[in-house]
Amino acid sequence: MKDKRILYVSSEVIPYLPETEISSTSFEAAKMVNNIGGQIRIFMPRFGNINERRHQLHEVIRLSGMNMVINDLDMPLIIKVASIPKERMQVYFIDNEDYFKRKATLSDEDGNLFDDNDERAIFFAKGVIETVKKLNWSPDVIHVHGWLAYMLPLYLRHYYGNEPLFKDAKIVTSIYNENFEGTLNEEMRDKVLFDGMEKRDLKHLKEPSFVNLAKTAADNSDAVIVGSDNLPEGLLDYLKKINKPLLPYKTREEFSQAYQDFYTTKVLAE
Repeated sequence: MKDKRILYVSSEVIPYLPETEISSTSFEAAKMVNNIGGQIRIFMPRFGNINERRHQLHEVIRLSGMNMVINDLDMPLIIKVASIPKERMQVYFIDNEDYFKRKATLSDEDGNLFDDNDERAIFFAKGVIETVKKLNWSPDVIHVHGWLAYMLPLYLRHYYGNEPLFKDAKIVTSIYNENFEGTLNEEMRDKVLFDGMEKRDLKHLKEPSFVNLAKTAADNSDAVIVGSDNLPEGLLDYLKKINKPLLPYKTREEFSQAYQDFYTTKVLAE
């Protein structure tokens, strides 16, 4: 993995959000690659409950200022950056006043999903890709964590499919047991269709449940990692059926060497 470029795109990363399976794995995987001589970039949303002062986030003016068109609305993109203490790793934050200012992540204090999570997911995907383009940084592997990032493989394949910077990049998606009740906004598919996608590529988004978001991400990835010991019913069977390299769940003690081997022998060797 020495000198390979790995882009980590995650809905959550420690120390900026509390420790969960996703936030800790996103951090540990990036740290592992960084420690063995790989080049990494980490992207996550700048949720309003991230303490900017404590974590010393600051806006990157040269990367900010673009507008992302979401469902025919211009939404300004703000990019912030911070360094993880002691790790020599930078994290880029995708920000927007409308989508990420509220003092919560994905749901309100009663546990109800935010109505605009579908647009936040689309904005996050497009914001990451446009920022990486501006950085002119061509990744060898793009590793996606968390359902808010699950639109990224779809957009890379079908919206940015002719973008030279990502021509040789391999997409890996980690699927975790982060199931949620119900679905995202039922108009999500129409909002993606607005970006010129084909209906045949959005078959799962007729009903944007967690499982269907995961299937959409997996369909548009080159390889899949099972990030949790248990997945929602039927999802693991689907991941096995799509006939792509699949890394079974690994414990925290096992994952480092397993990820290195998977990147090298399954993902980059394809």
